Amino acid sequence: MVNIPLEVAGISKENLINEEIRAREVRVIDSEGQQLGILPFREALRLAQEKELDLVNIAPTAKPPVCRIMDYGKYRYEQQKKEKEARKNQKVVELKEVRLSPTIEEHDFQTKLRNAVKFLEAGNKVKLTIRFRGRAITHAELGQQVMEKMAKEVEHISSVERRPKIEGRSMIMILAPKSEK
Repeated sequence: MVNIPLEVAGISKENLINEEIRAREVRVIDSEGQQLGILPFREALRLAQEKELDLVNIAPTAKPPVCRIMDYGKYRYEQQKKEKEARKNQKVVELKEVRLSPTIEEHDFQTKLRNAVKFLEAGNKVKLTIRFRGRAITHAELGQQVMEKMAKEVEHISSVERRPKIEGRSMIMILAPKSEK
């Protein structure tokens, strides 16, 4: 039975173990998963110590609390391995920004379109932004048309997550890549 302070080992504390448990009676599950019933805390702790294992409180809010007899160090190690594996397999979706103009020329539009397609194919979301300068805000429909044209050009690989919306002097639209199922 190992009773190392987990904060020293760099592990967050979520389960109470052994003497840290503050309950008179506990429902005990042994190391094979069999229920031993409701026992006084001292009796449960004695059973765990005889097997050279830890008594771990796995359901502290239950009445009475549920405790399991297990090797806590081995359990934490397995949990850390699972968490590390999950982090390794997850894909972080980034938000890439493409800035447009309400009076953008065709060649510039095609360049911005290629960038947007590249970002979407890489699995990232694309935030299309049009910044209105001076009195250009009075012709917001021009910006709307540019956004709609861009969305139409990439509709085969993306879906509109957020429709074009004016925020201050900018119009913003978000495109998300279509999931490959």
